Amino acid sequence: MFKFRTKSAEEPKRIKKSPLREWFDSILFAVVAATLIRWLTVEAFAIPTPSMENSLLVGDFLFVSKLHYGSRTPSTLLQVPLTHQKLWGTNLPSYSSAIQLPFFRLPGFTHVKNGDVVVFNLPPQKPGEPAYPVDIKTYYVKRCIGIPGDVVTMRREQVYVNGKPVASPRRAQTTYFVKTAEVLNGRFFRRYGIVNDFASAEGPFINWEPIEWYNDSLKTTQLVGYRVNTTQETVAKLKELDWVNGIEPMTDAPGNTEQGHYGSSVYNWNRDNFGPLTVPKKGVTIPINQQTIAVYGPVIQRYEGNQNVTVTPTTIHINGQPVTSYSFKQNYYFMMGDNRHNSEDSRYWGFVPDDHVVGKAIFVWMSVDPVPADIWHKVRWNRLFRLVE
Repeated sequence: MFKFRTKSAEEPKRIKKSPLREWFDSILFAVVAATLIRWLTVEAFAIPTPSMENSLLVGDFLFVSKLHYGSRTPSTLLQVPLTHQKLWGTNLPSYSSAIQLPFFRLPGFTHVKNGDVVVFNLPPQKPGEPAYPVDIKTYYVKRCIGIPGDVVTMRREQVYVNGKPVASPRRAQTTYFVKTAEVLNGRFFRRYGIVNDFASAEGPFINWEPIEWYNDSLKTTQLVGYRVNTTQETVAKLKELDWVNGIEPMTDAPGNTEQGHYGSSVYNWNRDNFGPLTVPKKGVTIPINQQTIAVYGPVIQRYEGNQNVTVTPTTIHINGQPVTSYSFKQNYYFMMGDNRHNSEDSRYWGFVPDDHVVGKAIFVWMSVDPVPADIWHKVRWNRLFRLVE
């Protein structure tokens, strides 16, 4: 005999969700899932400036792996999901620094290596910028030149690490003087990927400009050539042109101090001649003197978690006590842009602390030319899904 189950009067009724509630639950789930993926695995970043050209271009969109070096646990707990510094389309902060958690890094399957293209939070505070917590600071992308303990040196643009020359990245670019009396225009230079008509987050950058010389006897100005910012590959093509009389790198001479350069208070370094400079390594102890203070004083004061630090050109005091030596509490890295004459990097603001490292750039998933064009020419199709070298 079959028994039929009757609905109990006490059995709770399922309340049907309204369409609005279903939409809310779906959006909440998507936000939580996207936040976890963004924090633990990969995150998308855009390239706003030309400091890594031609390896990475303004308008490239990257996927950055946080699994390589290990994901950082969030430090700023109170933040609107999927935002960074500001709420979308406003100048309102998207976070509160009222609650700050200690820094931890989950295990990764590798570590930062020489030559890696790394995304990190810019260590120093920019003029006029709020004092952001570490994980809210502005994102930068550069190539790692020196890892902890390395000795980094530049001589006439050639980089040396631990005394050995390091080959420039294949698509790296720098400045050259092209000798010619031919009048050239933007259309010619664009043929070689040398453009002035793009906008970046730092404003326009002049990749080519004419250089003229005033002939006093003839009382006239004569074109003698062009200053060009480009790659070695393009320079080789330009040398094949009959009317090019020669191409020379525009390299700064040793001993010419560049103001605003890191360590310039003691060392007469410039963008093409730098170091030797040892990258700080966790546990390594250094003596405190005028030479070490010039390059390691900002590290001890800003990034080591020390309280009440006073730095002068010749002394360092921590909690009112003078120190004659110091042991670093974390590892640091020396970063440089591939566009060597148009990159704000470790040559200007110093080292990147380990707790500022976000992840490794792995590939370009989209690239949009900032120059106005139709939809077909707006996308740089040849750069889609290109691995970062």
